[in-house]
Amino acid sequence: MPRLIHLNGPTGVGKSTIAARYAADHPGTLDLDADEVVRLVGGWREDFHGTVGLVRPLALAMAATHLASGHDVVMPQLIMRHSERDKFAAATRAAGADYLECVLLAAPETAIDRYRRREHHIDHVVEALGGTQVIRHSHDRITAYLTPHVTVIEAGGDVDQTYATLTAALARRLG
Repeated sequence: MPRLIHLNGPTGVGKSTIAARYAADHPGTLDLDADEVVRLVGGWREDFHGTVGLVRPLALAMAATHLASGHDVVMPQLIMRHSERDKFAAATRAAGADYLECVLLAAPETAIDRYRRREHHIDHVVEALGGTQVIRHSHDRITAYLTPHVTVIEAGGDVDQTYATLTAALARRLG
C-alpha cells in the first residue's frame, strides 16, 4: 500500500535533506517539498505565509494524485497544528494510502547551527521573523504538538545516522 511519509520538525533540523535522500533511495517516491512549490508562486518573497496557504491545497492534490498511482510520497513540511496534519492524513486515506508522521527533533542549538551553515531559499523569511528565535520557538511548539501517534526521530547526529533511524522506524511501523 502506498504511503505518505510526513517528515515534520523545526526549521533547520534536516527534513529536506532526509526527504531527498529517501526519495533517491526509493524509486518512484515523490519528494513533495512544499517550500519548493512555494517558490513557483509569484510574490512568495513578499507574502510567504499567504503563499503557503495557497500551496498547501496544491500539495494535498499532488500527494493524493501520486499516492493514487500506487507510489509513495515523502513530504518534508513543518506543521504545528493538528488540523493541518489531519487534512493531509484524510487526503492520504482517501487516496487509499497510509499516512505516517515522523517528527525529526534535535536540540535547538543543533538546528540553529545547521541553519547558519545552509543556503535555503526561505532563509530570508526565517530571518525576517526573528532568525534563531524562530527556530527555538518552532522547536518548543513542535515539542508541544507531539502526540502518541507521532514517531519521533532523533536528528542530532549526522545525516547517515538520522536516515538510518528513520528507515528503521518506518520498517517497525510497517512490519
